[in-house]
Amino acid sequence: MDQASRCLMVCSINQIISPSLLLKWWKADHSLSFLPHPHPLTVLSEGKTAPEAIFREIERKDPELDEVLSDYRREGITVIPISSSCYPTWLKAIYDPPAVLYAKGNTLLLEKGRKIGIVGTRKPTEDGIKAVGHLSAELSKKGWVIVSGLASGIDGLSHKASIRAKGLTIGVIAGGFHHIYPRENLLLAEYMAEHHLLLSEHPPETKPKKWHFPMRNRIISGLSEGIVVVQGKEKSGSLITAYQALDQGREVFAVPGSIFNPYSGGPIKLIQEGAKAVLCAEDIDGELTARCVQYTEPF
Repeated sequence: MDQASRCLMVCSINQIISPSLLLKWWKADHSLSFLPHPHPLTVLSEGKTAPEAIFREIERKDPELDEVLSDYRREGITVIPISSSCYPTWLKAIYDPPAVLYAKGNTLLLEKGRKIGIVGTRKPTEDGIKAVGHLSAELSKKGWVIVSGLASGIDGLSHKASIRAKGLTIGVIAGGFHHIYPRENLLLAEYMAEHHLLLSEHPPETKPKKWHFPMRNRIISGLSEGIVVVQGKEKSGSLITAYQALDQGREVFAVPGSIFNPYSGGPIKLIQEGAKAVLCAEDIDGELTARCVQYTEPF
């Protein structure tokens, strides 16, 4: 393991510096060297971070890393720094990817298969339940890996439909693996961690905070070629995910619904703004031609 990978993991696991500053440091210097002067940490933090103190803390915690990673492996947790060849290419290509990913399950899914994100309200109507079940199953049968947030409602339903269709699915959670939220999806999460894949950008001990959820959404869209919104109000997390997808250069799809249903407001707004209306899996399959992304070094 090279110095950069160790440094990324030590900083993330021990939360020595903020995830955003850690990513900026890596972008400024892939080697994460302690030598440059002035040091990137000084420049990036506008003098608010003292590199010497950070280096001392990293050196103090580094000897513990191998033991911590061994403990994680016994729990089935893999730590993937952005410097690793195992880090997903699509996610690495976005503006603000996590500096470190925590994975539980089949990590081959990170690069295996084409991925589509499915998100929506936590309180779906009967029509929404039918729509997400149908689309998730059909897309899974076509070989798409379903990516969602393991939340109540549409997210959890999309994972379950993919599993029933013998497909593959990835759940991106807020917080760490020791604090699965919501608890109603704990059994689903455990099943996915064994047979599919769970991802987080937080160490396992991290309790989910309110701001973790919109952060999680950028990972869902970042892993995916496109995002499908199945029900959601005009001001909802689902639309945040859709707009993040647009910022990342991904396609956005929306399932239309009744104008009398408030949970149709989000998809209708997206369609008015140019999202493609989805009535069946072929609408997505035909729109997304096979393509790949490549990480571009920051200037």
